[in-house]
Amino acid sequence: MMITVHDKMQQNYAYLLTEEEGKNFAPDFKPQLTPKEMLELGVFEGKYLTDCTDEFPKDWFEKAKLSPQKPNIECNYFKVKSRQSLNTWIKKGWILEPDPRGWFQWYCRYYMGRRLPEIDKIQIKRWKSFIRHKAQIELNCPPFDVNCRKKQRQALLQWAYNPFI
Repeated sequence: MMITVHDKMQQNYAYLLTEEEGKNFAPDFKPQLTPKEMLELGVFEGKYLTDCTDEFPKDWFEKAKLSPQKPNIECNYFKVKSRQSLNTWIKKGWILEPDPRGWFQWYCRYYMGRRLPEIDKIQIKRWKSFIRHKAQIELNCPPFDVNCRKKQRQALLQWAYNPFI
């Protein structure tokens, strides 16, 4: 299936879904949350993907915590500021074409079934390196104390890791 994108950040970008949704991930990529679960729990201050819901399954957005007008920390599960600006991401070289919104956009498209071997390899490596935040929570917080290190927990959630450790 071919998906064509027309939103604020991309026009006439098309990609092919070559895998079944949520299946056949790289062996070293085992996200603990789906994009739908992440959106329902509350990520990226509710601002992420608000202008491109047509690209993704409608059920992802049925219970999503969104804030189309402006970022709202109340939309985040842990109610903390959770993101750096897109300009910061661009300056640090964290935005890879063809995903101008960054890692989560890549993950949503990967989850849907798009495969771009070189980009996938880079993004999976970035995802794997994020596990260091889980280790910091485990070292510094009592088990299941979700009030301990809320920013790191929100960050884990935004990288498809279970923050409720």
